Amino acid sequence: MKAAIISDVHGNLPALEAVLSAIDGERVDELWCLGDLVGYNADPEACTLAVIERSQICLAGNHDLVVNGSIDLSVFAHDAAVAARWSQKALSAHALELLQALSPEGEREGVDLYHASPRDHVWEYVIDNRTAQACLKLLRHDLCLIGHSHVPLRYRPGPDMLAVGGYSEPGELELGDGRWILNPGSVGQPRDGDPRAAYLVLDLDARTATWRRVDYDIARAQRAIVEAGLPETLAWRLGEGR
Repeated sequence: MKAAIISDVHGNLPALEAVLSAIDGERVDELWCLGDLVGYNADPEACTLAVIERSQICLAGNHDLVVNGSIDLSVFAHDAAVAARWSQKALSAHALELLQALSPEGEREGVDLYHASPRDHVWEYVIDNRTAQACLKLLRHDLCLIGHSHVPLRYRPGPDMLAVGGYSEPGELELGDGRWILNPGSVGQPRDGDPRAAYLVLDLDARTATWRRVDYDIARAQRAIVEAGLPETLAWRLGEGR
């Protein structure tokens, strides 16, 4: 069983198209999405429909929950709030209904899936070893996939209070029979200084995880943001991967 894992698409259609094209060459059995189809970028409708149609499981991220009305918009500020409000108006009733049916946590093929973390499915950032160690203790299965931070990461249990792991460069990791929390990084708004779109290939039979990065037409995504009247800061940050 081999699955492609994506997260944090955030309405970036050029990035999503590039990632889905790359996944077509991976010979995977399924596509799993860890949430945040909307927010920040200018194509929430197309991204929502494409991911939900193609994926075997899709979670809700915090932006999806705000845009679909499950969480009040007041939790967001600045650019996130502007983009969420714009997305609410831009989405069709059908797309909003699809978002409302999603949950921020799930399970597939014996793998725990959360948008943010096992402790807080919606909001917690697992970006340090102490938080990762606490989350590893809560896993129902040996493997857990999370998104939300927009950074490709991997953690396994360590001594005392600190997990072992951190940032994942592109490449393959042998998982063995240990416990892991894995983050594929972001399709639509990477925040690790690498502007390329990110995804993960998880091979459950070989027990390997492979992080990938894909070039995409960033200028096209930036133009769409500006033409939609969204904050220009959302456009320039794409080019810097932040």
